[in-house]
Amino acid sequence: MVKLNKIYTRTGDDGTSGLADGSRVAKSSLRMTAIGDVDEANSAIGVARTALGQGIVEEALARIQNDLFDLGADIATPLAEGEAPGAALRIVASQVTRLEQEIDRLNDELSPLTSFVLPAGDASASALHLARAIARRAERSAVAATQDAMLNPLALAYLNRLSDYLFVAARWVNQAGAGDVLWVPGAQR
Repeated sequence: MVKLNKIYTRTGDDGTSGLADGSRVAKSSLRMTAIGDVDEANSAIGVARTALGQGIVEEALARIQNDLFDLGADIATPLAEGEAPGAALRIVASQVTRLEQEIDRLNDELSPLTSFVLPAGDASASALHLARAIARRAERSAVAATQDAMLNPLALAYLNRLSDYLFVAARWVNQAGAGDVLWVPGAQR
C-alpha cells in the first residue's frame, strides 16, 4: 500500500525523478514524458466522469482510472529481461481484454460510421473526445519511450485500446451515435 506523509522531498530539484526501482532519470526523459501523459489522460478522464454522472460509461471510467495508475507504475518500473510474472505491477492481458469487451458492448448499440466524427456534441461526449486525444498522445509518448527502455507490450496495447474505448464511449454518449457531429469534407470552402 502507498503511504505518503510528505509531499515534497526535494530529490527532484536537480531535474531528475525516481523510478520504482530507485534509479533516477531526467524529468525530460521519454519515460517520464510517457508517465506524465498517462497522468494527464487520467485527469481528463476524471473531468469526463464528472461531466457524465452515474452510468455504465462512468463506471467503466472509474475502473480505467485505476488501471491508468497501474499503467503509470508499470512504465515507472524498469522491465527486466526474463522478469518473472508478478514480479512487478504490470498491465496484464485481462485488462486489455476488458477494454475490448467494453468497446464491443457499447459499439454494438451504435450505427456504423458514415463519416469521420468531429470531437463535439454533448458536453460529456466532448470531454471524452478530449480524453481520447490525450490518451493518443500518451500512447505516442509510450511508444517513443521504447527507444530508450523496454516497456511492457501490454501497456502499449492498453493505451491503444483506451483511445478506441474513449472514442466509442463518446459516440455512445452522443445518443448512441445519433448525436455525432460528422465531418463534411470541404463544407467551409
